[in-house]
Amino acid sequence: MTEEPTFTRLDMAFSRFLSRRSALTGAAQDNFEKLIARLSFEQNQGHSCIRIDAKAREAVLASGLASTTDTAPLIVEDDRLYLQRYWAYEKNLVNRIYAMTRVNVSHADAEALLDRYFPTTTGETDWQREAAKTALNRTFCIITGGPGTGKTTTIVKILALLQELAERSLYIALAAPTGKAAMRLQESIGNSKSTLPCAEAIKQFLPESVTTLHRLLGSRPPSPYFRHNAEKPLPFDLVVVDEASMVDLALMSKLVDALKPSARLILLGDKDQLASVESGAVLADLTAALPNHTVELKKAHRFDMTIKNLAEAVNLQHPEAAWSSLQAGYENIGLLNQEAIAYIVGQRRDYLRAIESSNDIEHIFNAFKRFQVLCANRAGKNSVADINSQVERLLASIGHIDPIGTWYHGRPVMITQNDAALQLYNGDIGLCLKDAEQSGKLMVFFQRPDGSIKKCLPARLPHCETVYAMTIHKSQGSEFDEILIALPDQHNPVLTKELLYTAITRARKSVIILADQKVFNETVLSKIDRFGGLAQKLTCTAD
Repeated sequence: MTEEPTFTRLDMAFSRFLSRRSALTGAAQDNFEKLIARLSFEQNQGHSCIRIDAKAREAVLASGLASTTDTAPLIVEDDRLYLQRYWAYEKNLVNRIYAMTRVNVSHADAEALLDRYFPTTTGETDWQREAAKTALNRTFCIITGGPGTGKTTTIVKILALLQELAERSLYIALAAPTGKAAMRLQESIGNSKSTLPCAEAIKQFLPESVTTLHRLLGSRPPSPYFRHNAEKPLPFDLVVVDEASMVDLALMSKLVDALKPSARLILLGDKDQLASVESGAVLADLTAALPNHTVELKKAHRFDMTIKNLAEAVNLQHPEAAWSSLQAGYENIGLLNQEAIAYIVGQRRDYLRAIESSNDIEHIFNAFKRFQVLCANRAGKNSVADINSQVERLLASIGHIDPIGTWYHGRPVMITQNDAALQLYNGDIGLCLKDAEQSGKLMVFFQRPDGSIKKCLPARLPHCETVYAMTIHKSQGSEFDEILIALPDQHNPVLTKELLYTAITRARKSVIILADQKVFNETVLSKIDRFGGLAQKLTCTAD
């Protein structure tokens, strides 16, 4: 039996607003109001539209507020009902992507160059080479794969290949959905450039900076619009977007709208990770609908196999195999077998020593980033709020911190509200430390993508929160040596195999899980299933 959704006050107010302006009366109006409340609710759950039957379709079209074109607040398309804005986003994305998929490019010298960048060493398929070949021959390309499969290594080689084949140097933009993801991509690309088998002149034309998508497009808050659009396109010949699974339908539509007609677009990401917070499952839909433009990197080069096997068991929804591996006695994966807060504080000993004995900000950041607690929920048992509060209390009781007021030496914080003036963005992590240059005055330090350090007075910061623990959603785009994954004591709709897979794949070396077996199994067996028309439209258009 399907559980009825609990509508929010906004869902009810919106549905009432539309129903009172419809041409319907009596029971038909009441049913219409319930349908619109469901549409609003499902929209906020990440769906682009809802499925309706023939009777509901007829009633919606009779309301006077719906159309099968773009001239009404509601759009009916086949068995799908949309809010007009999201139908327009989907339509625009389909049209733009389809236009890009119709363009094929050939290069006479491509094979020889590919041999130089991807020398054959075994008889196995070199998926990185296949990805590069696809990127050379397509103006739209998706490169997907799990952690350690070499997405960044591959894209750096692709950029160099394209520069070598170009008649003139290409103007390239690198972007990611969040500042953390942008910083990680920038570090990876900087480390990879030196090993490229090409002339220094080619390397000089490869970009060294990575920006967020909002900064790339020219965010104009509080407006939902951007400086760059179809009328004022981006100047770049090629745009590369990392962590594309985090990009929602609206933002992806606005991105492709802002590309100049001749531009290339390459999306990088793990299609099995969490979908975007907002509506749509764009990367998953694109990979499903456009297999000829998608290459999956299948060989892990730098990812611990024990962690990889655990992630695969979760992704394949094999709870028994996943749970057994956690109990198998491996050194780097397992279940937490001690009191959680004491364990977390123990894992923070390197960071606590660093803030007491060092003024080297980079060293302190490295100590902090070694370990992180990832929670499924913001509130409740084993949540971000629960763990952060308990960790602070224990640290204070044993004298490691002196929390007089909100700010104290050693407090880690995460920005939760963008501030363009300070160039601080949602997800940025800062450390509150005594500033040796200002006689021990408390300042909050942030690492920038270029490796520099930015510091601000605590009072100047936008809204932020303590981050001994963070949500799994907020961890996307980040990596840590060791993680503790904390699941609640009861299953809830947030707990899915995508959430757990995303958490596991944040770890480089070690994964410990705090969970009841029943909750763990239910999480692995739960799957995100977002409804929309993007994949179907692209498949039909491609055919």
